Amino acid sequence: MKRKEKADRIGAILDELYPQPAVPLAHCDPFTLLVAVLLSAQTTDAQVNKVTPALFELAATPATMARLSTEAIHEAIRSCGLAPSKARNVRRLAEILVAEHGGVVPEDMEALEALPGVGHKTASVVLSQAFGQPAFAVDTHIHRLAWRWGLSNGTKVEKTEKDLKAVFPRDDWSRRHLQMIYFGRQYCPARGHHPERCPICSWAGGKKE
Repeated sequence: MKRKEKADRIGAILDELYPQPAVPLAHCDPFTLLVAVLLSAQTTDAQVNKVTPALFELAATPATMARLSTEAIHEAIRSCGLAPSKARNVRRLAEILVAEHGGVVPEDMEALEALPGVGHKTASVVLSQAFGQPAFAVDTHIHRLAWRWGLSNGTKVEKTEKDLKAVFPRDDWSRRHLQMIYFGRQYCPARGHHPERCPICSWAGGKKE
């Protein structure tokens, strides 16, 4: 089966399982989504959702976040991994948004990636989920699924992103990103995975690490 044919069949399965996937990080606008995605690095979404209510009660806009001390931000997100550096990045990016972007999250990949603590994956999530721009955010989990399913043989997430964009329609990228996250959690975990029981790995390759 060619990759495109395989991707079409996978897409149909994902659409049936998760027809309207929601962003798993609690947020209310582009700024709170940006902060939540930044905090999610090396931390579970569930843990991020535990700390962001208190953080956003203190400050939910770039202007109010920029006025907080790094110590106050760190105290609110203390239980997240890499909390000290994340606290510094959140405060600094808020200052930059106020000073250089009028307190508004830019709808531009280059501008987003220039913000402290914001890499390509985080910028892609914000562009796709907050602004509806076609983007395919690839993290280590999606990288793993794409390899298991034979949709990419890339050794780096950059190659996997390129391969996934080539086999899935552009209008589906944002939805596929979320669907793959949910599918990986429910059916295709990194550890304890049984390919023969997986709705996709059972026929699409079932590669093992």
